[in-house]
Amino acid sequence: MLPSSVHIPVLLAEVLTALRPSPGDTVIDATINGGGHARALLRDIGPTGRLLGLDRDPTVLDKLGALAASDIEGGRLRLVAASFAHISQVARSEGFTRADAILFDLGLSTHHLEASGRGFSFEREEPLDLRFNAADPELRPAAHLLRRVRADSLARIIATYGEERHAKLIARHVVEVRTRRPIETATALRHCVLEALPPQARQHGLRSVARVFQALRIATNGELDALERALLQVPPLLRAGGRVAAISFHSLEDRIVKRFFRQAAAAGDLRIVTKKPLRPGIAETRDNPRARSARLRVAERPAD
Repeated sequence: MLPSSVHIPVLLAEVLTALRPSPGDTVIDATINGGGHARALLRDIGPTGRLLGLDRDPTVLDKLGALAASDIEGGRLRLVAASFAHISQVARSEGFTRADAILFDLGLSTHHLEASGRGFSFEREEPLDLRFNAADPELRPAAHLLRRVRADSLARIIATYGEERHAKLIARHVVEVRTRRPIETATALRHCVLEALPPQARQHGLRSVARVFQALRIATNGELDALERALLQVPPLLRAGGRVAAISFHSLEDRIVKRFFRQAAAAGDLRIVTKKPLRPGIAETRDNPRARSARLRVAERPAD
């Protein structure tokens, strides 16, 4: 069984209530990350249940696989290094069609912030990589993007994916600074963003820094496109009565999930379970501050 210390799962009680895992169920965790939700799901589906865990980062799965060797050897757990953009293909190849439950936890994992060495935390002197899978030949590091992108294109990325009001100022400053010194590390980008802000905005400048890092991470990994592609594949993977739950941590992801659920409901492919997103309570946000922006939406495949 996955150890409880691996990962702090957000909205765990709400996820279990929504997905209703039962003994013998087939479950897909499309973003298994540190395995926090998967541990509870494996417990509830019992020895006859099966769980398929996907993650874009093979280093996450290497660590998780070592900790969950008995579940893997017993056939209860399958781990696949893949983007959830390919969820249908992976599910078919692993025999996980007609799932009882599918979970998307779209948050950045603790591993990436604290142990990946790829610049996800702007508090660390690390290479500005920001790729979930550094071995993916289709992805370029964020530093590569910053070396080449035009100021107007960079401003559009920061404004769209980061929802940052000072996007144009920051983009222009990045382009000017890179002519004098490279912006190759997380801390170098942090300093550059803070320099770009008007004096009255610097008191809360780290919020702008966080939004810039979010925007570059989304652009580097093509995250929103992958989410849209994945959601389209969900209804056919669910059995009648099966449920999908999606935890998002910023408004861009939440809008995509909300819009897809509405469109799928209008087409008769899903039934919306949560009219409004579920949010963490005071106790959870106190114990785990990273949970404070989480939103959980749930939908169900109607009976055929």
